Amino acid sequence: MPFLRQGKDVLYLGFSSGLSGTYHNGAMAAEELQEEFPEAKVITVDTLCASMGQGLLVDLAVQEKRKGKDIEAVRDFVRETIPHLCHWFTVDDLMFLFRGGRVSRTSAWAGTMLNIKPVLHVDSKGALVPMEKVRGRKKSIKALVDHMEKTAIEPASQTVFITHGDCIEDVELLKSEIAERLGVTDFVVNYVDPVIGAHSGPGTLALFFVGTEK
Repeated sequence: MPFLRQGKDVLYLGFSSGLSGTYHNGAMAAEELQEEFPEAKVITVDTLCASMGQGLLVDLAVQEKRKGKDIEAVRDFVRETIPHLCHWFTVDDLMFLFRGGRVSRTSAWAGTMLNIKPVLHVDSKGALVPMEKVRGRKKSIKALVDHMEKTAIEPASQTVFITHGDCIEDVELLKSEIAERLGVTDFVVNYVDPVIGAHSGPGTLALFFVGTEK
């Protein structure tokens, strides 16, 4: 609201509606603010992104703004980029996915006993989708890079975002694999946020980049 009082426009990039009701709440608030400040532009976009996938999208949008583009041009850029914002991740403890309703108790226990690690991604509707199962942590990390290799657009020129659940050694292994296979040199690394971390658990490892398709 202070920005609107200052005569500034607002572009709201909301967390995926496929995972949360946050965007819809933001959109309703934007409608009310638009009525209160009719001279301002209050634009909302459902990013269909999560975690640092959303962060990467915001970073790219800021770069467009710094090029001098107006709010509508930045909005259009964001909408065009969303279908190409790739989210791939794995977890180390299936019991957290079970508690969050993502897998059954039987699958969680069996997977734990067999050292199965799921590889998941966020699909075109912004929902979380299991894609494959591999045996062992190193294979799951390799699988993340395999998916990136298939779809990444000019990876060596990208800034790749990574989040983790207190597993920095695995982050370094992931970075090393990406650098060796795809020539990436620019990374942004951060912790998984508390809300997502509560659902995915310690050992969560997520990779975000721009690709031909989600």
